Amino acid sequence: MTAPAWRRIAGLVLVAALAGTAGWGFHRVFPGAELIVAVVPGAVAPALVAALTRSRPLWLALMLDVVLWFAGTIALYRGFAPGLFADVADAWQGLLTTLLPAQPEPHLLVLVHTLVWAAAVIGAEVLNRTRTRVAAALPSIIVYGVALLFGVDGTGSNLPVAGAVVVLVVALALVREERPALWLLAGVPAGAVLAALALVAGPLLPIAAEPYNPRENAELPPPRRVDSVSPLDRVSAWLQFPGRELFTVKADKPHNWRLAVLDRYDGVRWTSAARFQPTGGRVPEGEWDGEAETVRQSVTFSGLPGTWLPAAERPVEVTGVRGLAVDPGSGSLLAAGKPGKGFTYQVTSRVAKPSKQDLLDATPAADASLTAFPAGPQEKLFRKLAQEATKGADLPIKQAYRLQSYLRANAGYEVAAPPGHSLKGLEFFLETTHRGTSEQFASAFALMARTLGMPSRVVVGFRPGEAEPGGVYRVRSGHVMAWAEIKFDRLGWRPFYPTPGRSGSKDDHDVVSSAIQESEKLAGEFTQGGTDKPKQSRPSDAGTAEESAGGPSPWLIAPMAGAVLLVAYLGVAMVRPWWRRRARRNAPGPGQRVLGAWRQTCDDLGLRDARALTAEEVVARSGAISPDLQPLADISNYARYAPEDIAPEAADEAWRRSDAVRLAVRARTPATARLRDRLLLR
Repeated sequence: MTAPAWRRIAGLVLVAALAGTAGWGFHRVFPGAELIVAVVPGAVAPALVAALTRSRPLWLALMLDVVLWFAGTIALYRGFAPGLFADVADAWQGLLTTLLPAQPEPHLLVLVHTLVWAAAVIGAEVLNRTRTRVAAALPSIIVYGVALLFGVDGTGSNLPVAGAVVVLVVALALVREERPALWLLAGVPAGAVLAALALVAGPLLPIAAEPYNPRENAELPPPRRVDSVSPLDRVSAWLQFPGRELFTVKADKPHNWRLAVLDRYDGVRWTSAARFQPTGGRVPEGEWDGEAETVRQSVTFSGLPGTWLPAAERPVEVTGVRGLAVDPGSGSLLAAGKPGKGFTYQVTSRVAKPSKQDLLDATPAADASLTAFPAGPQEKLFRKLAQEATKGADLPIKQAYRLQSYLRANAGYEVAAPPGHSLKGLEFFLETTHRGTSEQFASAFALMARTLGMPSRVVVGFRPGEAEPGGVYRVRSGHVMAWAEIKFDRLGWRPFYPTPGRSGSKDDHDVVSSAIQESEKLAGEFTQGGTDKPKQSRPSDAGTAEESAGGPSPWLIAPMAGAVLLVAYLGVAMVRPWWRRRARRNAPGPGQRVLGAWRQTCDDLGLRDARALTAEEVVARSGAISPDLQPLADISNYARYAPEDIAPEAADEAWRRSDAVRLAVRARTPATARLRDRLLLR
């Protein structure tokens, strides 16, 4: 091989190595072997084409290069990709809106493949058809600069790659210099020394301390509705069927498993303003940078609907999920598609552990969007109750915990409470029923906190679940729970649990998370001397009768017998309606359950001639009392004429609407009238 020939081949090898090294600069974006599949074909193929077509026209070389670029994309996609050109055009924006590391998906890697291919093609043809020394290295240097920009947020370092680029550029310059080979042997070590100096001096440059991050100027995707049904809207439905297994978690200790964060309220429902960004597993940390506990979990799906992924507190790293997206503001996790049964992933979370003094020094964050209260007359009620609950509290954290204690003490938990969290529904909950699920408690807390100027949001998640051997917690639908969070400066979001247990203010579930225990402890410390303590009922004094040594007097037998009969009558009067309602609710077959719900509603409405009335006539008489009456009438009409086609879900809906009508009737009927009807056994 003549000297010019070996120099030409050596130059092409160095150009290919330069393009491949520059492409490897994307290792902070795509850590993993998938990057090699995108880089190597794009770097090697143009050098081979240039070696074979040196004496051929340029157009022929470029045509072959394009064909080999297509071949490289087929290997990358593992097949032909119809949207290939659209992927190349969109990959820039996709990478700039992705949290690093990025998922090594073909529609993103194709950009790296194209950049490396372009650098290799230009470099090889410049080397082949000109006598310049280092111009062939410029395209690869530009690609390396692009890799630096895209990898600003990534882990690892690109300094070794920079050193390799310097050595290869020096070697290319020596090869093109056409000096004896001895110069090449002496020049490469000199280039290595320059590269070592660059490695030492690189971190000392001002730009290295605060590098420009193009993601800060990238336009993020708009907020989007994740599922057709909000997790908060599922709370009541899950509680009606508490035994459905949703997922299992293997962890060192029990925690609450966060599912979705909802921070926008329009007066009817809570929604999420999350801006989900793709990520390869890293989740940006929250505002708290103090003491924290690291929690590792392995989650396995069993039947959880939707694409939300549960995790403890604030995740920082997720593995095992392809197509993972995360909201940097809340740390909420989202899968690209609905995970199937048996799907497993691993999460590492960071649970903040602020000191008591940190809490006392905390001040609410300034965010008008998180303190906004929808227009309506209910704001006055919420503000009045919030001020009453926090009276005497001199610090924001004390106000928050007193508000929590106030709701736990003055309202009760009831699984059968009507669903919904509109302003009207919450007003009815606070003023009339005082009974609800965590959906109402968390929503009321968040809105009351907003009237005090504290930014708040609602979180939907689950209690730890049923503990099993080996640190496994089995989470069922009955473990669903909503809670509220308030945002403080430096502390970030702090959780509060205003929902009481099913009996009293203590949580009586199988496993209680440390977060709830800590919240109850702090509430006790911060609410001493406040106005939020529940009023203790005082038992009435009962007189005692002395026993007669000779037994009861005959004059007492008749009154005692009358008292026994009266108690028996009252017992029947109290139990009979409950027993009848229970029998109707548990009737055999969905059709009979629907008709039972309708007959129960007619009884609650006081329509004793209901059997002679059509459903439309019943609605015409009493439709204004509740919006649930007409839908219930429609279901009952269907069940009356086609009972065999009724699904169990329709029966469940009929009874939910019947319960809602019953509550509406009770709200409008005086207590004396209800008592009279009950005692007369109507």
